[in-house]
Amino acid sequence: MTVTTARRPDTARELVLAPVLLSATANVIMELSLPPVGHGVRESRVHSGNLFEHPLHRFRTTNTYLGVALLGTDDERRAYRHAVNRSHAQVRSTPDSPVEYHAMDRNLQLWVAACLYRAFEDTWGLLTGRPGTWLPDHVYRECVVLGSTLQVRPEQWPADRAAFEEYWTAGLAQVSIDDEMRRYFERLLDREYLGRAGRIGRERSRRLTTGFLHEPFRSMLDLPWSDADRREFESRLRRTGDRLFRLPPTLRRLPYNAFLADLRLRRRIGRPLV
Repeated sequence: MTVTTARRPDTARELVLAPVLLSATANVIMELSLPPVGHGVRESRVHSGNLFEHPLHRFRTTNTYLGVALLGTDDERRAYRHAVNRSHAQVRSTPDSPVEYHAMDRNLQLWVAACLYRAFEDTWGLLTGRPGTWLPDHVYRECVVLGSTLQVRPEQWPADRAAFEEYWTAGLAQVSIDDEMRRYFERLLDREYLGRAGRIGRERSRRLTTGFLHEPFRSMLDLPWSDADRREFESRLRRTGDRLFRLPPTLRRLPYNAFLADLRLRRRIGRPLV
């Protein structure tokens, strides 16, 4: 796989773009298809982080994490890591859990970080009209912060983009979706967390999610996808990119920069970060 010379990002900061939100549901499905991650989220007793009970809180904390990881300072990353750790420390399996897990497990967090990286890389390629493009190695290496802002050690991050592809392929061999997780994913695809408002544009959202999903996730969920679907999806994202890159960086990075500003305010006035 070669890196395109057309509109290459110079830094990881440039990857922070509003349309990454469009891939959020697909990204969650990929993360949670690793059974210890999925069942850890589904069974979590940290109710404030439950998407279906507190969707706005979950939206804020997740996007603050992405904003501080790629746009924040080292000190801000440490502060947010400390806050998130207090929640993650409570997420561990019980004797009744179908698999063993602990949210502080660095290997599980590495998988989550890898899925986040794919979301940013995939979105960049689609917006620039080059789907499947690999990012330059120096930009890829900067994305280590997607994991190191939590417990992932820098040396765990695959050394270069080719090494990442090997890690990703090996990870795909470990994913599976049981009946409980399938029901959970159907609730995500139906946008149940939005209540009645989730019905508005639900089918369009479902098609976008299907487009952002990698195999084997799409097939595992029996989501239909044709060549015509792919062409329409790629064309739509390319047109979005044409408009997006005309905007100033501050607007392109919403809402991530706004949530980073909120984090800075919370630190100044002593409010909880998570």
